[in-house]
Amino acid sequence: MVDSKAWNWKMVSGEKAKIWLEPSIESYYLLERWKNQGKKEFLDLGCGLGRHTILFAKNGFNTSAFDLSKEAIHRTEEYAKQENVVVDLKIGDMLNLPYENQSFDCILCRNVISHTDTEGMKKIVLELKRVLRKNGECYLTLGSKDSWGFKQETWTLVDANTRIRKDNGPEDGIPHFFADYDLIYKLFSEFSIETIYQLEDFYKNNKKMFSSHHYHVLIRKN
Repeated sequence: MVDSKAWNWKMVSGEKAKIWLEPSIESYYLLERWKNQGKKEFLDLGCGLGRHTILFAKNGFNTSAFDLSKEAIHRTEEYAKQENVVVDLKIGDMLNLPYENQSFDCILCRNVISHTDTEGMKKIVLELKRVLRKNGECYLTLGSKDSWGFKQETWTLVDANTRIRKDNGPEDGIPHFFADYDLIYKLFSEFSIETIYQLEDFYKNNKKMFSSHHYHVLIRKN
């Protein structure tokens, strides 16, 4: 199994940080969904700069924020103070979550748990099952094998589903696990898969257009 490596959040500041302070579109849907279900204990798994941590904390959830990066946790802590919300913050590796069994009603991990290899993914799935309560839900994203990253031969191939990213950005040296539809169903066979769909995201870099594919998956613990 490859070693976990944190994002280099020190490289993300100023204009580059703005996108990471704006909650994702689907987080607003999840907020209302989980409110209506009476869920209360929320984990932002891989909190980054705290965009989802603060959103859920400001809307009445008992919120925990977790990340491998000390820089991310520090900046999320400062953000929480600025917004006057109380958040439980922890630094650690998602392969071994520092929470008791059945701690959470709902978990959001967007563009997070795919930062490992195939064996790591299996461990993370077990951890999600362990810390979720019965009927608890988790919304997660996974890199797709249709994505350009999976086809980058300059990125070191670790196993049939994993490459190590190589560039000069904040993800340099971080493993990326890529999935397809069948692999997702196999990984989460002990959960109920509520929804699953694939999105292609477009973005510009140095005036050139790029895109990446991700699966968005909502699972429920039986």
